[in-house]
Amino acid sequence: MNTSASATVRAFLALLLLAVLWGYNWVVMKHALQYAGAFQFGALRTFLGALCLLILLPILRRPIRPRQIPTLLLLGVLQTCGFTGLIIWALVEGGAGKTAVLTYTMPFWVMILAWPLLGEKIRGTQWLAVACSIMGLLFILDPLHLGADLFSMALAVLGGVFWALSVIVAKKLHQRSPELDLLSLTAWQMFFGSLPLVAVALIVPAGPIQWTPQFIGAVAFNAILCNALAWMLWLYALQRLPAGIASMTSMLAPVIGVLAAWWQLGERPTPGESIGMLLIGAALVIISLRSMRSREAIDPAMGQD
Repeated sequence: MNTSASATVRAFLALLLLAVLWGYNWVVMKHALQYAGAFQFGALRTFLGALCLLILLPILRRPIRPRQIPTLLLLGVLQTCGFTGLIIWALVEGGAGKTAVLTYTMPFWVMILAWPLLGEKIRGTQWLAVACSIMGLLFILDPLHLGADLFSMALAVLGGVFWALSVIVAKKLHQRSPELDLLSLTAWQMFFGSLPLVAVALIVPAGPIQWTPQFIGAVAFNAILCNALAWMLWLYALQRLPAGIASMTSMLAPVIGVLAAWWQLGERPTPGESIGMLLIGAALVIISLRSMRSREAIDPAMGQD
């Protein structure tokens, strides 16, 4: 195997490992909420995750000093505080698999929001992806039979919207300053974004954290594997794989999340939810195939925190 092919295989394997980590983490986060409040856990996973990345910067000889601080603050509020806070709050009452799928409507919201904010009009097969996403949301939300989990589903969708907004902000930042180091940018926006979560965790009443081995393991899984290691895998893969392949492979995460929640938590989707999940999955495939054909770049912010 030549060097180029070997590098591609390694990048693809890195992306598969990443999908497993991010996908299975929906179950891990759901379990962690048995031992701590949503904001307590959210603050721990983001603050410690940011510290792990900041420690890595000098080890990997990456720039340590933060740049474009106002934009980093905005990214932190959107992607770390907003996105992470909302999805963990959604997991308090919502199912892990359903929350994962609703959150991964992010590419759909990117298309919708990029029209007024970036002037990128929806064209061709993107309209089919929009139609599939809307129908998928309707099947999952089931507006004619709204249940007790409506609030958690709304939080998950809103998490996807915040994630999409962070992608758009990051796109503008990379257009303005393409020389920025992506790992340094990620570390600092996560650090800045974790601080409001820490403040909220201190203010919002919650019971004491139960420092069980399971909870400590969940925090370590999130901070070390799903933040520090995962971001290195994501950036490594993006530099070596075509955009469409990277996008499609990373979209395995919600599929793994649904299957893991079914297996470990007994979360069996209803027929309507199953149809909705398949429709949203089809939309993600359409978006990925379009990226592959048009060689569109994927913004690193499409990775999770």
